[in-house]
Amino acid sequence: QVQLVESGGGLVQAGGSLRLSCAASGRTFGTYTMGWFRQAPGKEREFVAAIRSNGGSTDYADSVKGRFTISRDNAKNTLYLQMNSLKPEDAAVYYCAVGPRYYSARPSDFGSWGQGTQVTVSS
Repeated sequence: QVQLVESGGGLVQAGGSLRLSCAASGRTFGTYTMGWFRQAPGKEREFVAAIRSNGGSTDYADSVKGRFTISRDNAKNTLYLQMNSLKPEDAAVYYCAVGPRYYSARPSDFGSWGQGTQVTVSS
């Protein structure tokens, strides 16, 4: 089973950038679809981005397309989320999650969540 630890969150001004990382344990990281999700106070957890096990396919929520980039380094067992042009509405706790071995961007296909990392965006 893959265990996940997110990092890289923090406070940034609107228009700024952050890069989140998700370190995964286990030798099978490279065989799973991986995803990023976020949850703002009082709101449900929402899908942000997903990436195929080999990095060959990605999907994004409409709200982050063109601003966020998901990537992975299977040799380092690490998932990334580069966030540019941040907006106050991007503020949330960001979670990485393990998806299935086949490619999927359906939130219901993801589990094994990390503990999350807080992103705060000041206007």
